Amino acid sequence: MGSRLRRSLALGSALAVFCTTTLAVAAPLTAIGAGEGQVDIVAWAGYVERGDTDKAYDWVTGFEKETGCKVNVKIAGTSDEMVALMNEGGFDLVTASGDASLRLIYGKRVQEINTNLVPSWKTVDKRLQDAPWFTVDGKHYGVPYQWGPNVLAYNTEVFKEPPKSWSVVFEPQTLPDGKPNKGRVEAYDGPIYIADAALYLMKHKPELGIKDPYQLNEEQYKAATDLLRGQRQLVVRYWHDAAVQVDDFINEGVVASSTWPFQVNLLKSQNKPIASVIPEEGATGWADTTMLHADAAHPNCAYKWIEHSLNKKAQGDLAAWFGSVPVVPAACEGNELLGAEGCKANGFDNFDKIHFWTTPRQQCTDHPEGCVPYLRWTTDYIAILGGR
Repeated sequence: MGSRLRRSLALGSALAVFCTTTLAVAAPLTAIGAGEGQVDIVAWAGYVERGDTDKAYDWVTGFEKETGCKVNVKIAGTSDEMVALMNEGGFDLVTASGDASLRLIYGKRVQEINTNLVPSWKTVDKRLQDAPWFTVDGKHYGVPYQWGPNVLAYNTEVFKEPPKSWSVVFEPQTLPDGKPNKGRVEAYDGPIYIADAALYLMKHKPELGIKDPYQLNEEQYKAATDLLRGQRQLVVRYWHDAAVQVDDFINEGVVASSTWPFQVNLLKSQNKPIASVIPEEGATGWADTTMLHADAAHPNCAYKWIEHSLNKKAQGDLAAWFGSVPVVPAACEGNELLGAEGCKANGFDNFDKIHFWTTPRQQCTDHPEGCVPYLRWTTDYIAILGGR
C-alpha cells in the first residue's frame, strides 16, 4: 500500500483521536506467561537490527534464542504510516514517535503498560518516565525506546563549513559551490514537518509570536504553510524511506536535507562526504515509545521484548547504530560500539533544546482561541506535496 493511501487512512484516525477523551478501559496484563513464539513490530528503519547490514549490530538474535519469540518487523517511514498500520491491526508493538502516540492512545489502539512487569523500568531516564506524549492520567501507554534530534545533513564538498541556518532548505539561494539550491534539497514527507517551518519562523519572523511549533494559531500556521509552499519549488524529493534518501545523497545530487542521524551514520560508514549539524534555529526531534497494541496477539512475547529493549547493551548498541540517545542513561557507559563520548556526541545534553514531536491539538495552552489541529496539518501538507 502506498504512503499516500496510508496518510489518507490516518486522517480518520487523527480526527477520531481528539473527538473523544474516553480511553480504553481494559486492564493491563498482570503477569507474563510463556511466549507465543513470535512478536510482530512496526518500527522505524534501523530500530530493530539482527546483523543483516553489519554483524556487530544485532540485538534480535540473542533475544530470539533466549525467549523463543521470533521477531518480525514491518518498517514504517512516517508516523502516519505507523498509525495506519496499527489501525489495520495484526501487530503487537510499535516504536511510536510523539506525533503518533497520543493518536494511538485516544484512538484506543494501544493498551496501558504494567510497568511492574518491566523490571528495567526503574533504569529509564527520569526525564522520560512520565513524558506527556505517552502518559495520560498517570497511566503509561508505552515504554521509552530512544530519542534524538532531526538534524541538517549536508555535503561537505559543497559546504566547506557547516551551514548555520535551516535557510539552505527553506529559502532560494546560491550555495557555497556557486550553484543554486533548487533541485538539490529534500524535506520530510510527513505533516509534522510543518513544525520545522514554524521553528524556523520563530527566529526569522519573531513578530509572529510563535512559542511552540506544535501550537499554532491561524496566522502562525498560514505563515508556516506559506513557507513550505515556497520550499516546494526547491525540493527534489520529499523523503520518508531512509534507504532512498541515502541513495539520493549518493546518486541524485542531493546536498542538504533534514534527516535522522541514522542516514548520516550510514553515509559516513560508506565514506561519503556527509556531515550533520543542528543549525542556529534549533531542531525538532523525536522521543520514541514502544507501545503495545490493544489487541496484541502475542502479549507475552511483547512484554519480553519491551524488557529486552531496555537492556543496557541493546540500548547502547542501538544508539551507536542509529545516532540516537539511549533512554537508559547507564547505557552511555562501557559500550564498545557507542564509545565513551557517544551519548554526548548524539546529544544527551541537548534534551532541553529539542522541540520533541507531539500531536498538535485544537485545545492548547498558547492560544485560548484554539490551535490548528493535526487533521488540518495532514490535509494541508498533502496539498503542499501536490503543489497546491
